[in-house]
Amino acid sequence: MHHMGNLPASIFREYDIRGREGTELNEENISRIARAYGAWLIKRGITRCVLGHDNRETSERYYEAAKTSLVYSGLEVIGIGMSLTPMLYWAQQYLESDGGMIITASHNPVGWNGLKLAYDRTRTILNEEIALVRKMSEAGESVFGEGSFLEINIAAAYFEDLFSRAKLHRPLKVVVNTANATSSFFAPAMLEAFGCEVVELNTDPDPTYPHYDPNPAHLPMMEDTGRKVVETKADIGLAFDADGDRLGICDENGQMIFPDRWLIPLARHVLNEHPGAAIVFDVKCTEALPEEIARHGGNPVMWLTGHSYIKEMMQTVGAPMGGEESGHVYWGFPYYYGFDDSHLTALKFLEVLTLTNKTVSQMFTDVPRYVTSPAWHVEVPENLKYKVAEEIGEAFRKEGQVVTGINCARVYFKDIPNGWGLIRATSNLPAIVLRFEAKTEEGVKQIENMFRDKLAVYPEVGKEWETA
Repeated sequence: MHHMGNLPASIFREYDIRGREGTELNEENISRIARAYGAWLIKRGITRCVLGHDNRETSERYYEAAKTSLVYSGLEVIGIGMSLTPMLYWAQQYLESDGGMIITASHNPVGWNGLKLAYDRTRTILNEEIALVRKMSEAGESVFGEGSFLEINIAAAYFEDLFSRAKLHRPLKVVVNTANATSSFFAPAMLEAFGCEVVELNTDPDPTYPHYDPNPAHLPMMEDTGRKVVETKADIGLAFDADGDRLGICDENGQMIFPDRWLIPLARHVLNEHPGAAIVFDVKCTEALPEEIARHGGNPVMWLTGHSYIKEMMQTVGAPMGGEESGHVYWGFPYYYGFDDSHLTALKFLEVLTLTNKTVSQMFTDVPRYVTSPAWHVEVPENLKYKVAEEIGEAFRKEGQVVTGINCARVYFKDIPNGWGLIRATSNLPAIVLRFEAKTEEGVKQIENMFRDKLAVYPEVGKEWETA
């Protein structure tokens, strides 16, 4: 059964596979990719694979297709059914399985689906490996063996493990918004069992996402969460993304707190327990984060945006925690297994909050406040985006501004108080992202204008700047 031929090139991304349901992705494509991935695992001497899926409309059908292919490759497949990406990673640890595949399109809108592929227990496959799986899929490569399939429910064991890693020190009333996505099956029950009084918002699973995309980086989800907090006089609002790996937080006044700010109390907590530890964060984060890490005796390590990069750097420097401006928080040894899990992050934040007698907003009164622009998206053709980002970094370097970065440039402006600007190519869109920060509005404007001038040189770069 060799269906040779090309798969749509656009579905193979930097960290995963994503495409439109029915056209770019369908059972046949999923089967081919799963067969190639099965062969890829077997060639590496890996014989066991955990398989899960989210609550999108096609996910269960794709799960069945993948299951058949993986078993057909001779793998011992353990199905965990409806689950979130961190639950897949957790199950790999729990079941001692180096292989792992989950059907999910993360926070893409309705109509999309995808696959995340893992090998060994902390790594998801990256560019070169995805390219190899693609080549093998297109060549119709497969291996044949006597595989097996077993379906288990891991939720209870998973929660029990999380509860051993965090404690609630006083009662809290918590709004939980899962935007009808897969976390609906887990987050409300988990927080109740943890000891919170839970106010549920959009926690009935519905793959058409009737209210808004389950994306805590988007305002509609956070504004709705904040509104519910105020209306029910809750202590905090928690918003979970479609995948279960990113978290959004609102304070008791319904105000959204950006992740690069709420990472600060978590970092302080970690440094209390592990003085001098390294903490990794991505290039998009506010400068207040590294300043606070250093002020509390830690070693701030800035690195590239993207889960594989942050996880790798954490392993390199032995960091117990890492975080991204997008709301991904990674917990390393001794807290967890090194991956990002919004459920654990929520529990840890509630633990840190309840160790104080403060409200959420009071936790931030002593954190420096800078003016930060939104993340601006500017269209740039796919084949130029990395070149533009690098050349602009180079141009600033020639002017003597301090530039750090790979595939991106974070430029520090000596003459603008607390001023920096970021330009980076996004991995999954033909676009670059810009972000600016300074002590004052004028500072931000000045930096923005310098970047606008440098971008104006490129006729191919879009003139419209949009917020993500």
